[in-house]
Amino acid sequence: MPIRLNLLAETQAAEEMRRRDPVKRGIWMGSLLIVAMLVWSSSVYLETLVAKRGLGQIENQLAKGTNDYRLVLESLRKTGDVKKKLTALHHLASSRLLQGSLLNALQQVALEDVQLMRVKVEQVYVPTEEVKPKTNSQGRVTPSQPATVKETIVVSIDARDSSPIPGDQINKFREVISTNSYFQAALSKTNAVRLAYRGAVTTQTDNRPFLLFTLECRYPDNTR
Repeated sequence: MPIRLNLLAETQAAEEMRRRDPVKRGIWMGSLLIVAMLVWSSSVYLETLVAKRGLGQIENQLAKGTNDYRLVLESLRKTGDVKKKLTALHHLASSRLLQGSLLNALQQVALEDVQLMRVKVEQVYVPTEEVKPKTNSQGRVTPSQPATVKETIVVSIDARDSSPIPGDQINKFREVISTNSYFQAALSKTNAVRLAYRGAVTTQTDNRPFLLFTLECRYPDNTR
């Protein structure tokens, strides 16, 4: 039987051991892991870019919505201010003193032997400054108060009593004014018409005596 000798056995064994070298296998495994990591990081990076783009769009929408909300709040504030001013103007128009109505009422209270000499209308306005909200040491908040104006109206009626007994018509004239529909609705409920001045009896050129007097008609104070 022939004997076969493999002269390349050692070389082949060394090559086989080289192919089975764990270091080389580890390098291959590490390379595969690195490639997988690069692929995964690339996918994460792409997802991050897409998420950032979506986040930017949402932030833009939120910013637009916030601006629109601020515009709506500003419009509501301006609308509220306009409504307050309109209400104040309506209140002023409905409660202001109308000179024509006053003169018309004075024509209705004419009394024999009583002659109107002068009508004086005095309107006084006292402003009150706005009060800012305050917070005390205990944290209690005192609410603010808007600025106001207090209106006081007094109508002075100078008249002359030329009755046979000067002065007898004063109370009658005062009663006529107090019972007039205009003055009943417009004047204060208490002490609305009072005698502010009563002069001395004086004689006219025709030797007819008369007496000068003044009645004050007080309107209720109005705060706006």
